[in-house]
Amino acid sequence: MRIAEISTPELRQTQVDGQPPDSCPVLSQIESLIKQCEEDASSGIKLSQLASCLRQSLTRLSQLAPFANSAKLHVWKLSYRLWNACVDLSNASSIRSSSSSTADAENQVMLRHVSADMLWLAGEVSGVVSPEFKTAFFYYKTGVMWYHLQKFDQASSCLEKATDLLSKVDPRMVTDMEQRKLLLDLNVARSQIAWEVSDHMLAVTLLNRAKSFLFGSSHHYKALANQYLVFGKSLLSINDENKSYRLKEALKLMNDAFELCEKGFSTSRMRQETLDLTALKSKTLRFMAAVHLQMEEYESVIKCVKVLREAEGGNQHPCLPVLAMKAWLGLGRYEEAEKELKGMVVNKGIPEGVWVSAVEAYFHAVGTAGMETTKGVFLGLLGRCHVSAGAAVRIVHRVVSRGGEGSRIRAKVVAELVSDKRVVALFAEDGATKERVAMHAILWNWYVRNF
Repeated sequence: MRIAEISTPELRQTQVDGQPPDSCPVLSQIESLIKQCEEDASSGIKLSQLASCLRQSLTRLSQLAPFANSAKLHVWKLSYRLWNACVDLSNASSIRSSSSSTADAENQVMLRHVSADMLWLAGEVSGVVSPEFKTAFFYYKTGVMWYHLQKFDQASSCLEKATDLLSKVDPRMVTDMEQRKLLLDLNVARSQIAWEVSDHMLAVTLLNRAKSFLFGSSHHYKALANQYLVFGKSLLSINDENKSYRLKEALKLMNDAFELCEKGFSTSRMRQETLDLTALKSKTLRFMAAVHLQMEEYESVIKCVKVLREAEGGNQHPCLPVLAMKAWLGLGRYEEAEKELKGMVVNKGIPEGVWVSAVEAYFHAVGTAGMETTKGVFLGLLGRCHVSAGAAVRIVHRVVSRGGEGSRIRAKVVAELVSDKRVVALFAEDGATKERVAMHAILWNWYVRNF
């Protein structure tokens, strides 16, 4: 988005006089290069060459420091013009192609980086309100763009400069909402980069530091809580020998997210803010329950599910009966597990893969004693939602592949299941050839082994 260009009484007077302040060849060259960028925003100008020339000119300009205030104002104006030209370039790229090349994107960010460095070089200037925040904003936005391009060194450089600019700011004296948001966003962005380069300790430290910039805003509480949750979830996707440690660390991060949601409710001023925090809190609790399940802390899983279900309006997320069922199985309380499994029949929101996995887990734990329940749940689901032939193959394979006693009972259940008209219809559908072959193979091999 374009930004409003600098306009002060002193700058307007110099424009009326027709001469740029402290006119010099370097400033004139920079202005000429920026003018090229403005005029040729859609002509495919060589951005890399333009960025290189601007960088060289800026280096020469730095050798002329210190500058008079009028020269600083002129540099600020040129910086804003360059930034807005970059916005136009970005918009033009998106119109020409839905996916502009990475090289073009990098060149555009290089130009923005030059724009930020121009403000850094000019420094504080009378006539510009909160110059440190404006410069920090340029560096923050540029750093985020470098981050999205996976250029973490450049991103860190920008964000660290923004941090240095605001290091002497007393947060208690900041009243502007955008400036408050920048203080929070800056720490969150730095933590994201630290996390990407596997410096998890620094990432968490930066998030903890960001708690000083919440300013009683529910939006800030939500943003920070969400980042804690994102980090926690990412730990769950790592499979290595330190799984136990990672689960504990993930749970700590999710606890922080949960606490921030809880505290954020007192800052909500509108109903939507409360709803947003409630949704994030529920999502966090669901992941916490999943972590407890992996850690075999089954009582904690049940507590999380209970809190979710007792929440205002009731939380009937499809994963809850699955989490509860597996926790009850872990506790050896099969009756409660059976209730949860049967409850899935009336929940249309549970994806096929999830409930099939739940049925398999139940049968694996309960064995022959749970066969009738397994069959009843599967047939019940046939009448409630779309069930594929592949799901039937998985269930039958699970039943027949279990060894031990109860072969007669298993034979009876399998016969009733595969002869049900609704199940037969699944395999009569077009595209079910592979599943028909698989089912025939399962039944034939089982018959040969047992009869």
